[in-house]
Amino acid sequence: QVQLVESGGGLVQAGGSLRLSCAASGRTFSPYKMAWFRQAPGKEREFVASITWARSNTATADSVKGRFTISRDNAENTVYLQMNSLKPEDTAVYYCAARPISTNDYPFWGQGTQVTVSS
Repeated sequence: QVQLVESGGGLVQAGGSLRLSCAASGRTFSPYKMAWFRQAPGKEREFVASITWARSNTATADSVKGRFTISRDNAENTVYLQMNSLKPEDTAVYYCAARPISTNDYPFWGQGTQVTVSS
């Protein structure tokens, strides 16, 4: 099993910044991919960004491109999501997820961290 613990959420004004962290522990596997998803009230969960652990290949949703950056620290087994120029529509619960790179589904999820952006 892989355990994922998110932190760093909170309340911020529009235009502000937050950095989310996701600490991974347990039976880690390589190669694998880490990702951030988010779910706003009444909406479907949506992909935000992903990164491969070995080569740091990244992907970012169009809705956050240029504002959010995903990165990882191998030594700390931690993935980060730097969020700049936040907008009220970024308000959501943000989840960290992990999967073996050979699969399409994410079997491992964190508990989520709330991000609220006030206008």
